Amino acid sequence: MKYRLIRSKRKTVSVSVKNGIPEVRAPYGVPETEIAAFLEKHKNWIEKQITKQEELKREMASEPVLSTEEIRELADKALKVIPERVKLYASKIGVTYGRITIRNQRTKWGSCTSKGNLNFNCLLMLVPEEVMDSVIVHELCHRKQMNHSDRFYAEILKVFPEYYKWDKWLKDNGDRIMRRMTG
Repeated sequence: MKYRLIRSKRKTVSVSVKNGIPEVRAPYGVPETEIAAFLEKHKNWIEKQITKQEELKREMASEPVLSTEEIRELADKALKVIPERVKLYASKIGVTYGRITIRNQRTKWGSCTSKGNLNFNCLLMLVPEEVMDSVIVHELCHRKQMNHSDRFYAEILKVFPEYYKWDKWLKDNGDRIMRRMTG
């Protein structure tokens, strides 16, 4: 099995798959025979990751990249839709918020500043409404808990009991949608 080897002062051997190629990180003193045994032990996982990445690449080839005009249209739509949803859920959660900004981000669906300003990705217009609501509730609950503790998630579940279902949908499908932005 071909792989890329990166040696450093680390204490353990690890493997990840980048662009279909296993990338092994290992301490300076670990012999290649030990690395080969490590790769053999994790062969099934590595092959699964390579297959998953190839499938994603094929899938992405069929997904059209959004034009500047389409992104602008999504942002305009988000400016109408998201503030109404924020207002609805803020009253249910019992929090206030500052400015709402719609962005065309490449990595984040939403964020909340310590001052209570909310940022949302215009790509939320491409997901099911429940997914959009899960992001909105998540960010609004940061007004009560500025962390990701058990208490934070308890706040979310009070007003959005199916949060984990829709959060999983976003984890499973979000990259595909985000890549439409980046091409």
